[in-house]
Amino acid sequence: MDKASYTDEVPPDRFELLDTVLELEKPVKVMVVGPTDSGKTTLLNFLANRLIEVGLSVAVVDSDVGQKGILPPATVSLSFVSAPFSSLGELRGSAHYFIGTTSPSQYAAEMVAGVKLLTDIAVQGSDVVLIDTTGFVTGVGVEMKRLKAELVRPDVVVLLERGNELAHLGAVLSRYSRVVTLSVSDRAREHSRGERREIRREKWRRYFLGAGIVEVDLSGMAIGGTELFRGRPLTAEEKDVLSSVFGWLIMAGWKSERYTVVKADVGDFQRQYPRSAIHAVDFEKLSNLLVGFIDGNGLCMGLGILKWINFSEMRAQVLTPLDPELVGRASELRFGRIRVLETGEELGLLRRDEL
Repeated sequence: MDKASYTDEVPPDRFELLDTVLELEKPVKVMVVGPTDSGKTTLLNFLANRLIEVGLSVAVVDSDVGQKGILPPATVSLSFVSAPFSSLGELRGSAHYFIGTTSPSQYAAEMVAGVKLLTDIAVQGSDVVLIDTTGFVTGVGVEMKRLKAELVRPDVVVLLERGNELAHLGAVLSRYSRVVTLSVSDRAREHSRGERREIRREKWRRYFLGAGIVEVDLSGMAIGGTELFRGRPLTAEEKDVLSSVFGWLIMAGWKSERYTVVKADVGDFQRQYPRSAIHAVDFEKLSNLLVGFIDGNGLCMGLGILKWINFSEMRAQVLTPLDPELVGRASELRFGRIRVLETGEELGLLRRDEL
C-alpha cells in the first residue's frame, strides 16, 4: 500500500525538469522538497521511471519516515533501481540508516546523517540520485532541509508548493543548490491522518510478517539511543533508598552523571524528583519498543520489536525478521522512540528524553 504510483499524466513542467536533469553532468543529485501530500513521491516515481527508460542508472534515497515507501519503516533507505516500477513499495532497499521514529522533529541530526551517508553510497553506483524527503517544511523542518542541502549539496532542489508558501525555504536552499520551483499538481490528493496511519500499519505488518523471537546477548554489543546501561550498576542499598523515597519498584539502575533507573510505580500518588539528578524510565515504555540492529559501519541491518529485557542476565527477547545468525553479527542495538505491534498497530511515540 502506497500513496503514490507511477504515472506520466503530469503537468508539462515535470517534463521540463526531466530535460534539466538529463542535461546535467552525471552523477546528478536531485532532492525533492514539499509539504505533506504535495506529490513529492509521485514526482520521484515519474523521474525515476523516465530516466531508466533512457538507459540511466538510478538510485532512490527514501527519507520520508512518516510515509515510508521502501521498507523498513522508521529508517532512511537506499535502493538501486534497475527496472521500471510502479511505486516505491516495490523497491528493495540495499542500505538503511536507523531513525527509530516516524516523527523526526527531535531527530534532525540523525535524518541529515542518514541522507548524507546513503547519498554518498548512491553516487558511487548510479547516474542519478533521487532523494525523497518528509513533508516537514516549517519550524525545525526548515533547518533540517537546510542541513541536508548544506551537507549533500544536491545539484537540483525541487520545491513543490501551493502559491508561494515555500519562498523562504527556497531562499535558504538556494545558497547550496539550484532551486526549481513547481506548482503542486491538480491531481495531488490530500490524505487524512487516519489514511496515513493505515498506510503505516500495512507497512509495519508487511515488514514483520513471519518474524520470530530472537534472544539477544546485550553484553556482547553496544547499547545506543538511550541512557540505560550507562555507568556502574546501582548497589542494593541505592535501590532500596530510591524505592523507599519515591515509591518505586526498581528493576535496574546505573550511576554516571546522574542516577538512571528503570522502575514501576507502587501506589497511586504524585511523585516529585530532581530530574537533573535522577532519570527515571517507566518499565512499560520498553515494551514493544522499536529497536535497530546496527552494523560496524553505522548502517541498520534490520528492525526488531523489544519484547522483554532480563537486566540481571543482560539478555533481551526481540521480535525480528532477521536471521539469528545475522543478529549475532550486529555491533549495536539502538533504541527507537515508537512502540508498535507486529500487527502494525502503533502504541505511541516517546519523546527523545524519555529513554
